[in-house]
Amino acid sequence: MKKFINSKSSVANIETIKETVEEFSFQPRILVVDDEERVRQVCQRFFHEEGCVVKLSENGINCLKMIAESHFDIILLDIMMPGISGFDVLKKVKSFHPDTVVIIITGYATLEHSIEAMKNGAFDFLSKPFSPQDLRIVTSKAIKFIQTLQDIATEKSRMRVMINSLYNGVLTTDNQKRVALANPAFLKLMGCRKNRRIGQPVSELIKNNKLLDMIDEAIRQPKDKFVQITDEITISDPKENKDTVLGVRCVPFRDRVGRNLGTVTLLQDITALKKIDQLKSDFVSMVAHELKSPLNSILAQLNVVLDGLAGDLTDKQKDILSRIYKKTQSLAMLSTDLLDLSKIESGLINQEQEEFDLKKIMMDQVDFYREKAVLKSIKIKTDASDKNIQLLGNKTHIEEVFSNLISNAIRYTPDGGIINVSIETKNDCTVIQVSDTGFGIPQKEVAKIFNKFYRIKNEKTRYINGTGLGLSIVKNIVEAHHGSIKVDSKINEGTTFKIYLPGSQYKF
Repeated sequence: MKKFINSKSSVANIETIKETVEEFSFQPRILVVDDEERVRQVCQRFFHEEGCVVKLSENGINCLKMIAESHFDIILLDIMMPGISGFDVLKKVKSFHPDTVVIIITGYATLEHSIEAMKNGAFDFLSKPFSPQDLRIVTSKAIKFIQTLQDIATEKSRMRVMINSLYNGVLTTDNQKRVALANPAFLKLMGCRKNRRIGQPVSELIKNNKLLDMIDEAIRQPKDKFVQITDEITISDPKENKDTVLGVRCVPFRDRVGRNLGTVTLLQDITALKKIDQLKSDFVSMVAHELKSPLNSILAQLNVVLDGLAGDLTDKQKDILSRIYKKTQSLAMLSTDLLDLSKIESGLINQEQEEFDLKKIMMDQVDFYREKAVLKSIKIKTDASDKNIQLLGNKTHIEEVFSNLISNAIRYTPDGGIINVSIETKNDCTVIQVSDTGFGIPQKEVAKIFNKFYRIKNEKTRYINGTGLGLSIVKNIVEAHHGSIKVDSKINEGTTFKIYLPGSQYKF
């Protein structure tokens, strides 16, 4: 219950109603309803001096006529009046104008009256006789309350206009998965034409199971966890025979104590971006394919010349041709990597599966790179806890995983370092681990190392050659085998790559 103000109130330095009005740039309309003419006249004179628009009514019946014709921000309402009581007037005022602030004024102030008035929506209670200071205090409070309500309404209106104008879809739900807001863009992307949306179960609006699962996951997040769930979904339109690809972000919406109040979901139409990306990939694949054959021919011819089969060469000529050979070899490797990446991204590697011994592949790749490691005085250690670790997948591309990780470790480890390569099985999961004592990766760069063509550039690594595609290929191969890859790295201490793959009993 609000704290009532009576004639004995004594508050120092109370600002005038004029000051309150000027602060909010707001001139209130006030209606005084009282059967005592003296009270009406005193209130009228007081409010005029305070810069308010004031009207008077001698009874409840006339009051109801006046509010039917015009809106009042504040009504000072007497309880005991002839014809219709103040309580009945209060109920009708709040039903017609719920945002109107009603202040009860009476000479019969009792606790029962106070409780009944508050139950029916009264803002405050003022006992007769009251002083100008009492009237000023309660009216100033009412004006501030009205301004707060107006600010909230304005902000809601502004937010509604802004959200409805967005090109991206916006959906908010409560914690019972009922729709709280869905802007026109969201409804269009979902193909929904229902008029009634607010309060409906979200499953009535959304038929995509992946999107519904994302909303469920966001709502179920515990207090100590706040994760933005992102994914892509495809919406098919059989009538127009087209697919729309949507980028989705879903987050829980919480109060100040961390309780989940609902979710906010954002949709972005990325169909055009996906098409552009596909066109770019197709173009790169085509260029790489067209370059591969002539580059291999150039390398073969250079080999003939460098071997002296086309005649003797001077030392200077050999040096120049050797440099040309290395650069051409790098281009050939780039074209091969691009073709591999294109094949992986298209999902073609899943068409070629066989069961093979993972330990043998690991040892073959280690033996292949051991000579290169010896040239830098790097030791390669291996560990396989099981004699035979069988894996079902694409053998060639799993070899490529080992090849890329081991060759990377050799390139980014200074002379005299150590590389550890191991495989083991844990809980029906195969774990491949490649660690080194190399330069390490800065923490801010870790999230970027799997991006295409991304290479870390600093004083220690700028002279190291590479295409920047190796780790991107590794990640795509691992994910195509329904696995995951994690990186742990410390500057000047080394880097560890851990790959988790399902066991051989899994079919993928």
